[in-house]
Amino acid sequence: MKKVFFYGMLAMTFASCDQAAQKAQDAAITQTIDSLTKVNEQKDNEINDMISTLNDIEEGFREINEAQGRVTVAKQGEGAASKARIKENMQFIQTTMAQNRELINKLRQQVRQSSVKGDELKRTIENMVAQMEAKDAELSALRQELEQKDVYIQELGDQVTSLSEDVSVLKDDNAQKDQTISTQDKQLNTAWFVFGTKSELKANNILKSGEVLQDNFNKDYFTKIDIRVDKEIKLMSRDAKLLTNHPNGSYTLERDANKQYVLRITNPQQFWSTSKYLVVQVK
Repeated sequence: MKKVFFYGMLAMTFASCDQAAQKAQDAAITQTIDSLTKVNEQKDNEINDMISTLNDIEEGFREINEAQGRVTVAKQGEGAASKARIKENMQFIQTTMAQNRELINKLRQQVRQSSVKGDELKRTIENMVAQMEAKDAELSALRQELEQKDVYIQELGDQVTSLSEDVSVLKDDNAQKDQTISTQDKQLNTAWFVFGTKSELKANNILKSGEVLQDNFNKDYFTKIDIRVDKEIKLMSRDAKLLTNHPNGSYTLERDANKQYVLRITNPQQFWSTSKYLVVQVK
């Protein structure tokens, strides 16, 4: 009786182990199936995306060919309406060609990043690139033919616009250069003068320990002038002495009707050659 019980327990243990192993195996299979399903879904999505891009490129080529056909028909006609249709279609072709180039580059990127590897896709892209090059050659010949008929398409208009923009930029550059030259010229012809009593000059650090224009003098106390214009300075005093050095013969000190001194600069370039600051002490 004991042996029967032992064998029964043993059988149940083996059965339990078999069930656990079967569950583990089933779970592993389910996980593998899920993984494969996800991989397939990813590949399906990638393939669908690439097919969508391919369709867009093919549609672009179809529209370009149709527009070329309309240009061929329109160029047989005469008048403003015919030229307008040609320009409209050539502009459309130009835009669509640019879009197709972008789509081909997008397809290249999709192939590089895709888990789907295949030489056929690469050959397809190469064929499309070759088709674009052939189309470029066709359109170049068509442009030349249209130019001979004095039909100026948008690309030519863009060239004129670009040229106008270049001229505008050049004008701006010249204006800026003229402004710079004017500013530099103004700076070169700018000078400053001051006249005051000894105590006033000392108070503004213009005169310090018998020296003139040492460090930290008050520049705001000076008056700015244009040496090409301002050649006469009324000193409003009957006693005046120049403290800054200026060449003899480049100026005169003369009295006016009130016996007050007037500084007349007879040779501005020479007078201001030694210093752009003039200091006159008066009483």
